[in-house]
Amino acid sequence: MADKNPTDQPDKKVIITRRQALKVMGATGCAVIATQLFNSGPFSVDAIEGLERVTEADSRYEWHMVIDLNKCVGCQYCIWACQATNNVPEDDMRWNIGFPEKTENGTDFYMTRPCLHCEDAPCVKVCPVGATWVREDGIVTMDYDRCIGCRYCEVACPYDVRRFNWKTPTGKNEYVPTWGVPEVERRSRGVVEKCTFCVQRIDRGLSQGLMPGVDPQATPACVNICPVGARQFGNVNDPTSPVAIYLDEHDTFRLREDLGTEPKVHYVRPDVNGQEA
Repeated sequence: MADKNPTDQPDKKVIITRRQALKVMGATGCAVIATQLFNSGPFSVDAIEGLERVTEADSRYEWHMVIDLNKCVGCQYCIWACQATNNVPEDDMRWNIGFPEKTENGTDFYMTRPCLHCEDAPCVKVCPVGATWVREDGIVTMDYDRCIGCRYCEVACPYDVRRFNWKTPTGKNEYVPTWGVPEVERRSRGVVEKCTFCVQRIDRGLSQGLMPGVDPQATPACVNICPVGARQFGNVNDPTSPVAIYLDEHDTFRLREDLGTEPKVHYVRPDVNGQEA
């Protein structure tokens, strides 16, 4: 009787977490196992394309943000609110990056940069295990259980907005409760994390009949906290949304548009001698 060929077995969808994958590879120390996982196993291209993504995303919405650099005063409230709400205790792990900057003619302004949630995201293209992808509503999201910590996404991101978690997060978050309370669990050691547009608020808000960008409970923390209204957020598919109106009324740009990433974060230029730069 001929040996049964393993390839004759019926296809089965195999779900494996990053911990299981690392445990298998670490315990065996065998390159063959790793090759099988990535070539024909649950981390193969076919398996990743066939993943069932269970989210609350709805293609009727496409979430965008506008940051008005002309209004921003550099108070850093948006940064601190993000750290409190999204449980980011370490300053070197900040999801929302801020720093002083100058225009070409020397005008001072303050630059802030969250994840830009690119439509054609380089981070998604390079992830070998499908741990990051673009939801139907345009948010670039993460599956921390699936992430194997290879950091390819961090290297591929042209905007430097991804952070690798080098250690188990156990320290106190000094931004809690002054700037908000944690709404999500801390990520484990060995994964890459980033801004999510406070997706937990968006999904929860929509389920309760609230509209992100209009109702504060459903709007990203950085937008809510801004004391000068320098941030707008909402659904660009709705021409009456705050973000759509703001984009219509202001001349904006996006970072490195030449790369073709189609970011969903837009900027209003800072004033230079009373005119937009």
